[in-house]
Amino acid sequence: MGLWGWPWGRRGPSGFGGRSTAEEVTTGIDASHLTAIVTGATNGIGKETARVLALRGAEVIIPARTLESGLKVKESLADQVPASKLHVMEMDLSSLSSVRSFAESFNLSHKHLNLLINNAGVMACPFQLSKDGIELQFATNHVGHFLLTNLLLDKMKQTARETGVQGRIINVSSIAHKGSDGSCLDLNKLNDKGRYIAFAAYSHSKLANILHANELSRRFQEEGCKLTANSLHPGVIATNLFRYIASNRVLESLLPVAKLFLKGIPQGAATTCYLALHPDVKDVSGKYFAACNEVIPTAVARDAELAKKLWSFSEELVGTSVEGQPK
Repeated sequence: MGLWGWPWGRRGPSGFGGRSTAEEVTTGIDASHLTAIVTGATNGIGKETARVLALRGAEVIIPARTLESGLKVKESLADQVPASKLHVMEMDLSSLSSVRSFAESFNLSHKHLNLLINNAGVMACPFQLSKDGIELQFATNHVGHFLLTNLLLDKMKQTARETGVQGRIINVSSIAHKGSDGSCLDLNKLNDKGRYIAFAAYSHSKLANILHANELSRRFQEEGCKLTANSLHPGVIATNLFRYIASNRVLESLLPVAKLFLKGIPQGAATTCYLALHPDVKDVSGKYFAACNEVIPTAVARDAELAKKLWSFSEELVGTSVEGQPK
């Protein structure tokens, strides 16, 4: 397993590989009976994921920080997929109150939810705290998704019971999880500007994405509900995530060479779409994928006890503010 996931150009046991596109891995699949939420769908691989799901017939909800930005994306996607069923709803993942408002509105306005794709993220940004007093990368990449997922679980379980269709939750993680040793479950350490290293903080949040999916899977199996949860590395792709890295002059000088080895957005969205729609992934849960094939993450990412600790830590973060007052 190389830096880019499954060895570049080779196809794995699934029949797909690093060069496979989101359209290719979903060819012939009818998703017209599915409703999906895709976070981070206003650009990059999230937008491509939403486009391909819509192309296959799914009803797709696009959360956006502002309705204006979301409606522009909807218009763009509707031009490409004229028969698309797209809806825009306002949500800022870095704000827990905004996540709660979104979930409440969605639960009232939509009968079903089959797919939840936790794709949105920020990478290696300068140190800052979210509105809730949590380091921004951890707040956006993990905590917001943790709360969103929990608030939508009843809807997903109900949908699976009523339709008989297995629901799927997909966390877009990263190979960057290898940079985390799991020592991120302490708010004082997370929020310590003096020890903040931008990419290390990103690595912590991406490890959390995998542990979150694994603990969800364990809970689903224990409960016996018809849901699965998996995580993935999409590949290294030149998207808006690179905007902070590009501001570093040394790294910026390396980007032209690096781009020769980067995936394009159609390839970057492939593993997400594979996990969302492909029939071969039915009943597969608690696994980590790259280039549409199961791969093995770090030992820390497979630590079941750490996943439980992360769950408890995350519950504390979304349950009370840093001052100890109810949110």
